[in-house]
Amino acid sequence: MLTIGDFARASRLSAKALRRYDELGLLPPARVDPFTGYRYYAEEQLERARLIAWLRGIGMPLAEVGRVCALYASDASGAARAIRGYWARVESETAARRDLAASLVDRLKGPTEMTDETTDETADAATDETADAATGGTADGTAGRPAFVLRTAVRLDRGLVRAAQQDAAHAGPHLLAVADGYGPEGGRAALAAVGALEAVPPPAASARAGDVLNALEDAVRAADGAVSGLAESGTTLTAAVWTGGRLALAHVGDSRAYLLRDGAFVRLTRDHTVVQALVDAGELDPAEAADRPDRALLLKALDGGESAPEPELGVHETRPGDRYLLCTDGLSAVAPADDIRRALAAGVGPDEAAEALVALARERGGPDNVACVVADVVPA
Repeated sequence: MLTIGDFARASRLSAKALRRYDELGLLPPARVDPFTGYRYYAEEQLERARLIAWLRGIGMPLAEVGRVCALYASDASGAARAIRGYWARVESETAARRDLAASLVDRLKGPTEMTDETTDETADAATDETADAATGGTADGTAGRPAFVLRTAVRLDRGLVRAAQQDAAHAGPHLLAVADGYGPEGGRAALAAVGALEAVPPPAASARAGDVLNALEDAVRAADGAVSGLAESGTTLTAAVWTGGRLALAHVGDSRAYLLRDGAFVRLTRDHTVVQALVDAGELDPAEAADRPDRALLLKALDGGESAPEPELGVHETRPGDRYLLCTDGLSAVAPADDIRRALAAGVGPDEAAEALVALARERGGPDNVACVVADVVPA
């Protein structure tokens, strides 16, 4: 038997940590002296102690450490998969934070080559009967700066294989959103998530980018709550709030947002999937990702769990002539990016472009539901 001091030195854990792990049931001592309360450990416990130390070293929460240790006792391969899955989530969350940091740097340092120097925050919003447009003025009241509107189209298609529609979409004066539900109640989950986002108020003329992002983040949490109680079901969510000069974006899952600008086609979101995390970590070639059978395995989704996932957030400057696409993976997983770009760049309006995108998915077998929103930035 080893004293707690000897065991601490051998396991590279402090005596304080060992007492804490005993309290949590993670690493109880082999024997406790009934008179002194002193803890003694068996040498056979060193392997578990070192595993705990390593897991804590990579930042794994204690509750998850306990699950991995319990799994390791009966299924070492399963424990390895659990650790790999945890680290894939870390990589994905780190990548999302990196994107947000880059967005903040670009925002603070001023206009860049992707920034329209003649635009700023919205001053007004107007709604027509089809909810296709949003108008914007200048945030600082500067005269002479043009206002813009969004001309939008939304399409939902069940596809050629699925028996039910589990996607949802919205295109309003200030909000664009798509959601891809999964599970037995996936359709209800997607509708509930999009419905919660519709409660986001139009940005005020004085709203700062941070205020809009905060409102979006709160709405994503509300959407996660709206999904709660739908057994074994959840949804992705990609949503954007239009301010007249900028598009504030919130994203959870593997639906996507794209920008077509001057012929260049740029993806604005990163998939929160195991496969994408492996690509980000350099363990998988991007060309191989599309053929992986587990490519749709999500690291993040709205499922009404114990804690709402942190959305990927960003702010994108807009220019007249920009065309944005929000879509579920019923389109992006089956149609090559070049084909999507060509459909968007064909010189047709949002309605025709959205129809062409649905047709594109159907031409490739339509294996999944499709939801897409096309939004053009045009002078008012």
